[in-house]
Parts: sequence; C-alpha cells; structure tokens
Amino acid sequence: MSGKLAIVVPCYQEEEVLEETSSQLTAVLESLITEQAVSPDSFILFVNDGSTDNTWPIIRKLHDSNKYVCGVNLAGNVGHQNALVAGLSFAVEHSDMTITIDADLQDDINAIREMVKCFNEGKDIVYGVRQNRDSDTWFKRTSAQGYYRMMKFMGVNLVYNHADFRLMSKRALLHLLSFRERNLFLRGMVPTIGYDTSIVYYDRAERFAGESKYPLRKMMTLAFDGITSFSTKPVHLVLYVGVISMFVAFVILCWTLYTWLFKETVPGWASIMISFWFCSGSVLTGLGIVGEYVGKIYIEVKDRPRYNIESILTHEQEN
Repeated sequence: MSGKLAIVVPCYQEEEVLEETSSQLTAVLESLITEQAVSPDSFILFVNDGSTDNTWPIIRKLHDSNKYVCGVNLAGNVGHQNALVAGLSFAVEHSDMTITIDADLQDDINAIREMVKCFNEGKDIVYGVRQNRDSDTWFKRTSAQGYYRMMKFMGVNLVYNHADFRLMSKRALLHLLSFRERNLFLRGMVPTIGYDTSIVYYDRAERFAGESKYPLRKMMTLAFDGITSFSTKPVHLVLYVGVISMFVAFVILCWTLYTWLFKETVPGWASIMISFWFCSGSVLTGLGIVGEYVGKIYIEVKDRPRYNIESILTHEQEN
C-alpha cells in the first residue's frame, strides 16, 4: 500500500509565487496519486512564517479551493529553520513520508517523483542535490564552495550542494524532532541520523517571482550557526592564535633588545604598533568566538519554545 506524503513548504513574504507553487505541487501530487505511488490523502502544507503581506490570506484561499492544501500560521516570524520544524512537527503525525521544499520554485519539483520512488524502495532519507551552480553569481558560487570546504575542515558532515530539499520517512523525522537544540541547522543535523539514504540530482532554476528572502546577512548567520552548532574547532583555533601571538611578541622583544644593545638606534613606533594591534585583535577575536558559544549555551538553557502556532487549516478539521 502506498504511503501518505506531506509536502512542507515554509513561506515568508511569498505572495507573488504561492498560487503558482500550489498549482505545480498539486499537479505533481495528483500524478503520484494516479500512479499509486502515494496515498490519495496526501497533502501540501504551507507554513506561514509571520509574513506581513498577503501570504496567509492566499494560503486560506488555496485551502478553500484545493483539497490538497493545508496551512499552519505561526504567530510571528521565527526564521526559516524553525518554520520548517513547525511544519514537520505537524506533518509527522499525519504522514508516512515528508518532503520539504522552498516556495520559490527554484528546486525542481519533478525530483519529488524520484524521491518518492526511493522511499518506496526502502530509503529513509533522500537528499535533493544540485547538479551544479551555473545559475548562481560568481560570488555566491565561490562563497558556497568555500563554505562547504570550511565545514569539512571543521569536521561537520554535510551533503555537498544540498540545502533543505529532502524526503524523510516517519521514523527518520521522529528522530530528527527528538533533537532539542534551539540553534537549528537542519542540513547538518539530518546526516547525523543515519538510516539508509539516497541522493536525487536536479538542476536548480531561477526564482519564479519576487526576491530572495535569504540575503547575504541571513546566509552568513546560517553559515556561522552551522559551524558553532557542530564544531568546537573555532575555540581550538583561538588557542593556536594565542600561542602564535605570544611567540610573535617574544620575537619582537628579542629583536628590540638586540637593536638596543648592538645598534645605534631603536626601531620606532611601527614595530610597537604592529605588535599592539596584532595582539589586541587576537584577544578580541578570541573573546568574540568564545562569546558566541556562551551565547548559544544561554539560549539553550532558557529552553524557550521554537515557535507559536496561531492557527491551522486542514481538511480533516477546520481550526
């Protein structure tokens, strides 16, 4: 018997793309149902992450006109990763497999069919992975490649060129949701689950409409969260920098004594200022890195809820 599929779509200020996204996902879902690859009661779950535009009214309208569309409305903006967890927490109770995909239609929805096929063959986790980054700008492509290399150096297990387009079985998702940390980096958390996995490659398209809701600032924040949530190497690097700084200071001291004893003049302010700024920068950098880890501990200890659900739209029971 085919399993029940939930397609979870986090949305923030996506009024320009929602109707097209719903239309294309519905077509794929109906095709899978016709082929008996998924259960007829499968559904699409849009998660409104505190949007201030017409995102939620459009989701309500789609729910009224489309028997496959459900919705979760969060009480405020909690960020992409938390919105995903909110949708997954609802979906895990009503499905056998869950696919997460962004609303901008850049991820190839046709890869969903191959993901479901892998699930029916016994795979618990199926990663959607980009074939290449030809559609990215030079800066984004170069920075992304550098980021993956850095994460590998830091000891973080990531699937190269994979974001948050993936399928997870019920048991894999239940294990993921048992993780209690508040500093979420799902693309680093999922590979730690284990189970049988597979990869589906696809070509990433241009955004259908609107602008990206993940500017450079948010991308940098997510990248840093990934490093500090899965690796303590930055703290070790602080120790190494401190040792190197003391060594450099010792060399400068020896050179200063040498010139004072055997030469007519003592070097000027340049050597003093260089050593001063180098040591000061090392100290401040170290404090900043350690402070980032302390801040994460502070957030985890408070143990506040990740999100607050304001309302839910389903076809089983209206809220």
